[in-house]
Amino acid sequence: MILYPMVISAIAVIATLFYASYLDIKDRRVPFIFWLPMLFAGILCSGYLLWQMTGNASLIAGFLALVTSFLYADYLNNRGRKDSLGLAFYYKESLMWYYLAVVLVLPALSWFVLAKNPNLSLVPWYTMFAGIFAYVSYREYRGRPEEKEGSKRMKKESSVEGALNRWYFVLIIIIFAITSVSMLFGNGWGTPALIILLLAVFCGVFYIFSEMNFFGGADAWALIFISFCIPVFPFTPLLGDPPLGIPSFSTLINALILNMAAPLGIFVINVIKKNRAPLMYMFFGFPVKGDNIRESWGFVMEEFEEKNGLVGRRFIGFWDSVKRMYSGEGRIYTKDLREHPEDHTRELALYRKAGTVWISYAVPFIIPITAGLITALIFGDFLLAIMKIVTGGR
Repeated sequence: MILYPMVISAIAVIATLFYASYLDIKDRRVPFIFWLPMLFAGILCSGYLLWQMTGNASLIAGFLALVTSFLYADYLNNRGRKDSLGLAFYYKESLMWYYLAVVLVLPALSWFVLAKNPNLSLVPWYTMFAGIFAYVSYREYRGRPEEKEGSKRMKKESSVEGALNRWYFVLIIIIFAITSVSMLFGNGWGTPALIILLLAVFCGVFYIFSEMNFFGGADAWALIFISFCIPVFPFTPLLGDPPLGIPSFSTLINALILNMAAPLGIFVINVIKKNRAPLMYMFFGFPVKGDNIRESWGFVMEEFEEKNGLVGRRFIGFWDSVKRMYSGEGRIYTKDLREHPEDHTRELALYRKAGTVWISYAVPFIIPITAGLITALIFGDFLLAIMKIVTGGR
C-alpha cells in the first residue's frame, strides 16, 4: 500500500535536503528559513494522514502540540536574532507570549477538550508542562541571570539557571512520552499514540545531541523535521519494514553506516601520502599547512605551546575532545579562524611556526543524512539487513 501524503512529503523533504546540502558545503550554514516550506508541506501531509488513519482530532492536536513545542524551544534559544534573509520577524521578542499561548493551548485541546474520554490523571502533567514553559519564558523575557555579574550566591543560582535553560526541554519530552503512553492505554488514541511517543523520543534525542554539540544545528533540525514530515514509511521498503517503522531512525542508522566510508578513505589517503599520526587520528584527520589553515574546513586536532622559541605539539585526547565538544569551549574551528582572526592571533602565529596542523575532515553530516533518507525509503534499514545476513536471514 502506498501512502500518497507521505510520498508528497518525502519529495518535499528530499528536495530541501539537496539544497540544504549545497548550502552546508558552500557556507557551513543552513538558515532556518529554508526549512519552513518543507515543514509546512510536511505537517499538512502528516496531519492529513493521521486524520485518514484515525479521524481523531485529539491525536492531530497532540501531534501539532509536539511540533510547536520544538519550534518554540528554537524560538527561545534565538529570540531577538537578526536574519539577513528576512526571518527576523519570526524571532521578535514581542511575539513570545503569543507563541507561548499556542504552545499551551494545543496540548490542553488534545488531552482534555477534544479527547473522547478526558483523562484527569493528565492534569498534573499538563500543569508541569505549562509551568516549565511559562517559567522559562518569563526568565527569558526578564533576561538571564548568568548574563549579569553578581555575588557568589548569584553565580551559584546562575549555574542552576543555566542548567535549567539548557536541559528543561528534556522534561518536556518526558511529559510528552508519559502522556502518549497514557493516551495509548486510556482509550484516547489507541495504537496511533505510538507514533507520537516515538516521535517525541527520537526528536528529543536529536535535540539533546544538538545541545551537547554532538550534532550540528542543521543536522539535528534536519532529523527532527524528517521525523515530523515523514512519521511513517510511504511504502514498504525493498528490505522489508524496519522494526520501529520510523523513517528518521532508519535515516540516522543508514547515514552513520554510509558515513563510515569517509574515515576509511581518509586513512588510505594518509597512508599513501605518508602522513604520520597516532592510528585513531589517521582515520579522522589530515595535516594542512599552517599558513593556509584558514582556507580549510574542520576543527584543530592538536594543541601547540611555544617554549624558548621551540613549538611543542600534542594531539588532543579523545575524552578531552568530547569534553570540549560538550562544553562548547576550547575547540578551535577553522571557520572561527577565518571569520574572527583577530581573536586567534596567538594560535595562527603558532600554526605558521609549526608548519603543519592536523585538522578533522569536515564533510557536512547533512549529506549522509540525505543519502540515508533516500536509501531508507527505498531499501529500508541497513542495520537490519546486516543483522539478517549475520543471523542467516532469521
